Amino acid sequence: MKRGAGKRGRGQSEELIRFGISIPADLLKKFDAHLDERKNQNRSEAIRDLIRDRLVQDAWSEGKGEQVATVTIVYDLHQGEIGRRVVESKRAMGAHLISGLHTRLGSAQELEVLVLRGPASVIRSQAEALLGLKGILHGKLVMTAPEVP
Repeated sequence: MKRGAGKRGRGQSEELIRFGISIPADLLKKFDAHLDERKNQNRSEAIRDLIRDRLVQDAWSEGKGEQVATVTIVYDLHQGEIGRRVVESKRAMGAHLISGLHTRLGSAQELEVLVLRGPASVIRSQAEALLGLKGILHGKLVMTAPEVP
């Protein structure tokens, strides 16, 4: 393993360590093609992103510490009492709901993005309750962690 100061990436404050990996040629070719499509990432940064993503997934599955997530929903105001149900669901989130964005997409469609913070099991449960409401046209939970390396 080579250790070196190297360039600092996103939020990195520790020294960079260089190491080698073995990878099948066809897999590396596909990975490079993927990176070419993104046009803004090199192999090292892409691998760091993959590692960070895996650490976030593990933290969520293990329920370790405080977690952060966004819940994005699109709903049609003409479908029953969805507006009231969304408000009630947000109210039930209490202090775990730390921020939100609400915008109209058309004459009856609404988009909301909510930021939640708290224990993984609580956040997941609250998000699933919201996403499961009758009248939600589309929704997604995106999980992250406040302390990703």
